Amino acid sequence: MKILYIHQYFNTDEMPGSTRSFEFAKRLTNNGNSVYMITSNWQKLSDKKFTIEEGIEVYWGSSTYSNKMNYLRRIISFTTFAFFALRKGLSLDYDLIIASSTPLTVGIPAVILKKIKKVKMVFEVRDMWPQLPIALGAIKFKPLIKILKWLEYKIYKESDKIIALSDGMKNEIFKICGNVEKIVVITNLCDIENFTVSKAVGKNFKRKYLNFNSSPIILYAGSLGRINNVNYLVDIAKILQKKKLDIKILIVGNGHQSKTIEDRARKLNLLNNNLFMMNFISKNKMPELLSAATIVSSLFIDLPEMENNSANKFFDGLAAGKPLMLNYGGWQSKLIKKNNAGFTIPNNNPKKASEIINRYIFDEEKIISMEDSSKKLSHSFSIEKNFLVFEKTLNSLKG
Repeated sequence: MKILYIHQYFNTDEMPGSTRSFEFAKRLTNNGNSVYMITSNWQKLSDKKFTIEEGIEVYWGSSTYSNKMNYLRRIISFTTFAFFALRKGLSLDYDLIIASSTPLTVGIPAVILKKIKKVKMVFEVRDMWPQLPIALGAIKFKPLIKILKWLEYKIYKESDKIIALSDGMKNEIFKICGNVEKIVVITNLCDIENFTVSKAVGKNFKRKYLNFNSSPIILYAGSLGRINNVNYLVDIAKILQKKKLDIKILIVGNGHQSKTIEDRARKLNLLNNNLFMMNFISKNKMPELLSAATIVSSLFIDLPEMENNSANKFFDGLAAGKPLMLNYGGWQSKLIKKNNAGFTIPNNNPKKASEIINRYIFDEEKIISMEDSSKKLSHSFSIEKNFLVFEKTLNSLKG
């Protein structure tokens, strides 16, 4: 097959962020397909308009993006990319379109190109838009909400297959499109092969970047947006410091709240004492980082709509065989509790959270048990296992 793959936030493993599209696309090329990836230079990491990455022909648009942007600048970014994808898509020849959101607007050029080229289309839903920004209060203008909900319905209707990243997302999509047969669940990925490294790798990372060896580490690696609630770790660090507990918190990432988090940590005399911050690192460096962690955290604000999410950091933690710490409910919380692969803390109670952390982090037997369970659980979400479902979904649309 010749496949057009539209993903505004495509990353190779030499870039920070999710590499889901990269992992799937390179396997498609390895199996004899041609893949044309239309993406944006959103991280300003490529100075070329065209590259070949692991056999994938990648077309880089000029639009940039950051969750530090206000909503007007985000809309401009989304619109600019949609026009670029449409223009480039018209110039290529292919049998199938895959469009991966967010943003929802990637579905616009996909639907138009589907009709013009008379091909099949797969739409992948990574986050529920516009459900989440509406729930957050980021979109309040009722006419705009109406337009976005119509657009969501239209994209689902025109899609031949829809990929959801969790069963909860599948249920929400079904409420809108009314056709359960076209929805396939393919969760985020555990890169078990690359994330299985020795503990010596983590010790070296600590010595090289953090200047300490023995203290246990709670790691958060991901976006520092409003929805992620990483400020909560500053509150927890303050309690841990007050109790004189030798526990370090490491925050790796960037985003809208980066400066707020850093300023608060510095003001409270936590920064570089028991709370450390680093910028995003490339995906291929993540195994070293995760190896250094004792516990891997995934956080969100108290928003029920987020319980259906499929956070990359969660699956990276499993792949690395690390206990998971969540501050939200939903399917991931139930999964780690059922499989003894981690624990939950209250959403907004740093005192209680610090007590729970203290109960687990110094108990070597519990930590080892959760590490073993986490690694075992990761095999249910391996790249290869999920790719087989992905490829089967695409092949079902042949002919």
